[in-house]
Amino acid sequence: MRQLNLDLGEKSYPIYIGQGLLSQSELLTEHISGKQIMIVTNTTVAPLYLAQVKSLLADYQISTVILPDGEQYKTLDTVNLIFSALLEARFDRSCTLVALGGGVVGDMTGFAAASYQRGVNFIQIPTTLLSQVDSSVGGKTGVNHVLGKNMIGAFHQPKCVVIDVDTLDTLEDREYSAGMAEVIKYGLLGNVDFLHYLQNNIESLMARDKTIIIEAVYQSCEDKADIVAQDELEAGKRALLNLGHTFGHAIENTLGYGNYLHGEAISVGMLMAVRLSQLEGYVSDDVVDQTQDLLEKSNLPTSISGKITASDFMAAMSVDKKVIDGNIRLILLKELGDAFICDDYQQPLLNQVINDFCQ
Repeated sequence: MRQLNLDLGEKSYPIYIGQGLLSQSELLTEHISGKQIMIVTNTTVAPLYLAQVKSLLADYQISTVILPDGEQYKTLDTVNLIFSALLEARFDRSCTLVALGGGVVGDMTGFAAASYQRGVNFIQIPTTLLSQVDSSVGGKTGVNHVLGKNMIGAFHQPKCVVIDVDTLDTLEDREYSAGMAEVIKYGLLGNVDFLHYLQNNIESLMARDKTIIIEAVYQSCEDKADIVAQDELEAGKRALLNLGHTFGHAIENTLGYGNYLHGEAISVGMLMAVRLSQLEGYVSDDVVDQTQDLLEKSNLPTSISGKITASDFMAAMSVDKKVIDGNIRLILLKELGDAFICDDYQQPLLNQVINDFCQ
């Protein structure tokens, strides 16, 4: 097992990464203060891992909520199922919520924990690659609205994150590839050595070599933890983690949640951001080619499959958390491994990128 810590003062917490961690109850119990535990999972993950996690917590008062699976269910109505279960079981402020599943489960469980009785403890047990390397770390929680993705939420840090890469054994290939988009993101935005590691080991990663997976997950979490420790509430540097996300969220919102997996949309979005960086004169054609090559070797899309007009795409981009005073802030690259926040890009060049990808 490898361990790293996200340093946030009194809100600091450990991130455990390895194999066989769902057989080590102490990783969870060390971070539980009360006796009441609500395990939140979904219809896909529950048959696979719910019994195993419940057995680790046999000494506690356990209740469960099994949610429908899919990004289209990441709504306030679904979160209300968690609130109802907590109230019906008379859970108090000493309770702990355990998120067992992918990013959708983690985001909604965290949001419920942030809101229930104005804030209770929660633990992340991410079971998808995307959630292991990104959404389970950093305390962003929330739900989607029909008009915009992740527009309703709160910052609420977990007590710990337990990443058992053995759960990836049951992950579908498409979901695994979707997670690779977020892994690649860390290399592109700030860690060129890691990017080269991915380029050199992409075949082993796609073959699910556990040694390589653990290293990739560890490095991704370490990079994210370092950024979050500097900027927990995304007042500055943390925005770099949104590389490709403004474009990607527009794809999800326009084509409908679930038609594109989050990582698939982010894959296309990152390539759009790199392409705009190239048009702005920051990076060479070779950087665009390297990015597209790595995404394609990860079995990720690099173009939009579905009809979106350029005007609809731009309208969707304008409803995003990165919009400040009506101006869309984008994350672009100065070079591989060096991202920056840009709000002075040339609008005609942005229009060109959108038109090219929307044709």
